[in-house]
Amino acid sequence: MWLELQIFGFRALWSPYFFLFVIGLGVAYFLITGPFRSKWGIVEKPSNKQQVYFYIALLLLYIVKGSPVDLLTHIMLTAHMAQMAIYYLIFPILIIKGIPVWIWKKVVYAPLINPVLKVLTKPIISLLLFNSLFSLYHVPAVFDFAKSSQIAHTSISLVILIAAFIVWWPILSPIKEWDTMSPLLKIGYIFANGVLITPACVLIIFADHALFAAYSQDGAWIQAMSLCVPGNVLQGISYAISGPEMFSPMSTLEDQQLGGIIMKIMQEITYGYILARIFFTWFNQESLKVDPIPAETNS
Repeated sequence: MWLELQIFGFRALWSPYFFLFVIGLGVAYFLITGPFRSKWGIVEKPSNKQQVYFYIALLLLYIVKGSPVDLLTHIMLTAHMAQMAIYYLIFPILIIKGIPVWIWKKVVYAPLINPVLKVLTKPIISLLLFNSLFSLYHVPAVFDFAKSSQIAHTSISLVILIAAFIVWWPILSPIKEWDTMSPLLKIGYIFANGVLITPACVLIIFADHALFAAYSQDGAWIQAMSLCVPGNVLQGISYAISGPEMFSPMSTLEDQQLGGIIMKIMQEITYGYILARIFFTWFNQESLKVDPIPAETNS
């Protein structure tokens, strides 16, 4: 497959402009949390763990949105669903954990953001917002529209990404004033997330026909490929490529089913990890509250 992908060229495979954008984010983080933090009266540097979280997040961002993986997401739904699992489930967690609390306070307490965030991060609203947008995105007509132009694709992706940050905020917020849910409610919140995201995965896994024109019809597929392949390159090779199955050992339907399975598995692993962290943190805190056994006294 790798040799076949070479026909799309270096720019489509490695997205050099996006690479520079990601590097810029890393430099900005280093400067703001390092040499420039004194301008905000901050003395403490981010911890090593926070820095690792943030830079891993940037690495994952480039892998799923800038490397050949991004090109594959326009060829195989399997790659697209793996991309979404990382971009919407894992990436926000790492960013929330990686950015220091003082930066988050400046963001969430900003005059225009604060009142909106207070409403959207209410548990029921955040659950319904993210999972409704995620499910709506996988309605075939919406999905194919999102693949029809760069503006639609970028706008829809950013809206869902913002909703992904919002859905994680009630249980992962580093700001104590926003971390108001009890551990038991957080566990229920994660279970609810898992239930609400399931219908979209089930629709994809058990469909008996190809759902998305962007992966099954030549014209729509070529249009979707134009999102990551320069126009002059695509025009030069469009006559030589017959469709996505030219680059994949699977049929369109098999690829679709595997994509749904991968999304569900990655979602379960991510939610399971966060649930375990919450449970064991809660368990350890509760164990410290247990009164020690009184020492026996001799009468």
